[in-house]
Amino acid sequence: MWQDSAAYGASSSQNSYYGRGNQPSVPLQFYDQSSFYVGSRSSLEGNVNAQGSIVPPGASGYTGSIQPAGGWWTAFGTGGFEGEPPLLEELGINFSHIRAKSMTVLNPFRRVDERIMDDADLAGPLIFCFCFATSLLFSGKPQFGYIYGLALLGSMSLYCLLNLMSEQGIDAYRVLSVLGYCLLPMVGVGALSVVITLDGLLGYMLSSLSIVWCTYAASGIFVAVLRMSDQRLLVAYPIGLLYGCFALLSVFNVGGSK
Repeated sequence: MWQDSAAYGASSSQNSYYGRGNQPSVPLQFYDQSSFYVGSRSSLEGNVNAQGSIVPPGASGYTGSIQPAGGWWTAFGTGGFEGEPPLLEELGINFSHIRAKSMTVLNPFRRVDERIMDDADLAGPLIFCFCFATSLLFSGKPQFGYIYGLALLGSMSLYCLLNLMSEQGIDAYRVLSVLGYCLLPMVGVGALSVVITLDGLLGYMLSSLSIVWCTYAASGIFVAVLRMSDQRLLVAYPIGLLYGCFALLSVFNVGGSK
C-alpha cells in the first residue's frame, strides 16, 4: 500500500511540476517556440540558408535558382544548377563549335585561326561520316565498312606523315577531327548521288571538285595549326589521295554490280 501511494505521489508531483500530465501528446514541431524563448532578442531571430547566411524572419531560407520541372528535353540540360555546363557539352558535343568548324570548311578562302583545333572533337566528324555512308546507302551503295576503315587507315597514315614533317607535332585525335570536318563537301556529293548517277561526266566533275575542296580546306587547317606554310603542297598531296578514295566510293559501287 505504501509503495502504491508513494508511486502515485511521485507521478502526481511530476505532473504538477510539468503541468502537462493530462494533455495529449503533440509532435514537437507544432509547439510555439516563442513560449520557450520569451526573452530572445529580435536581432538574433532568423533562419540560416543553404549557403550559411542568416535570412530575416518571414523570408525563405533557400536562395537557389532551381527551375521548375519541364518537358522531356530538360533531361539533356543542366539549367537548374548554377554554373553547370549543358549535358551534351559534358559529353563533348558542342553544336556552336561544330557550326564554326563547318563554316571554316565551307569557306576555305577565309583566314584559318591557328587555335581552331584547340577544342578538337569527334562529334562532327562522326556525324558527317554517318551522313555520307547513309547517302551512299540510299543510292544503292552500302559501304559503311569501307568508309570507316578508310577513314581510320588514312588518318593514321597522315598522323605519321605530319609528325615527321612538322617540328611542332600533332596528336591523332586532332588529325581525325580535321579530316572528318573537311569531309563535308564529300557529304554533299554523296547526297547528290541519291538523285543523280555519278558514273558519268557530271559525276566525275562533281567528284573532282569535292576532292579539291576537301583537300584545300584540310591542308589549310593543318598548315595553320602546325605553321607549315612553306610545305602546303607536300601536305595536300596525301590528303588529296585520301579524299580521292572517298570520291571513288561515292562514284562506283565497290564489291557489287550496279
